[in-house]
Amino acid sequence: MQIFVVEVEADQRLDLFLGSHLADFSRSRIQNLVKNGNVLVNGNVTRQSYSVQTGDKIELEVPELVDLISVPQNLPLNIVFEDKDLIVVNKMAGMVVHPAPGSKDGTLVNALLYYCKDLSGINGVLRPGIVHRLDKDTTGLMVVAKNDIAHRSLAKQLADRIIHRQYTAVVWGAVSHDKGIVDAPLDRNPRNRKKMGVLSGGRSARTHYYVEDRFPFASLLKLRLETGRTHQIRAHLEHLGHPVFGDPVYAGRTQVNGIRPDLQRQARRGLSLIKRQALHAHAISFKHPSTNCTVSFEAKLPQDLCDVISTLKE
Repeated sequence: MQIFVVEVEADQRLDLFLGSHLADFSRSRIQNLVKNGNVLVNGNVTRQSYSVQTGDKIELEVPELVDLISVPQNLPLNIVFEDKDLIVVNKMAGMVVHPAPGSKDGTLVNALLYYCKDLSGINGVLRPGIVHRLDKDTTGLMVVAKNDIAHRSLAKQLADRIIHRQYTAVVWGAVSHDKGIVDAPLDRNPRNRKKMGVLSGGRSARTHYYVEDRFPFASLLKLRLETGRTHQIRAHLEHLGHPVFGDPVYAGRTQVNGIRPDLQRQARRGLSLIKRQALHAHAISFKHPSTNCTVSFEAKLPQDLCDVISTLKE
């Protein structure tokens, strides 16, 4: 463990302060260490944007590096479209997108490497071809690049907000407005580093929502991402007061006691049908890297989400 005591660098961002003392560390690595809770300020986890003050005690614990490599694995894949430039896949629930500590195999990347030998290498050996991600238990459409030219094109479209991603979600409560925008910055929750939260100074995030149907204690939403932050939809909907139904992290399984007693049995039945967040990436559109023509793809709702909707309609 390394310990620093702030002397004269008051009001400097934490990541910048550490960067000035750790010449061998990139800024992104420092930011990841802060996000993952490996940096304590006066004994507490904090954000990278925290302004250090004279007298602050900063403790840095650098975990040992673990060599990871993505290996091909024969795993089930639902390929929606494929050509020489890209693959559109309908990701199943429970599948992590790429290897990471705690999920070293069994990922979408492992499956793609077995299925396809020519993925883009821009993101290295751990995330070949991966342009964007879905949470482990969020189902739906992702586009994967098969070569570097396609990857650069898709990554630029993502940055320029040309790629359009649409989601379906069941949420708790009757959403009052037929449509709206959640415009709220997101950052790591300082009390739970596995969660995101709406925090001043976080990264800008905008989510558009449209009510498609209303049930006695829930609503069916269509959503469109304007930005693509970690857990954006889930964190934004919890902030809106309408957590995603079934979400084990963002209060989606703890709302039963807050609804009318005569509806609680129906709510529990709905929760029993889905062990994850009721969230599905049902549509994606983008300009094809080779033709520059807009292409669009859709994926039907998975069975568990259909079962939940049917139960809530009863």
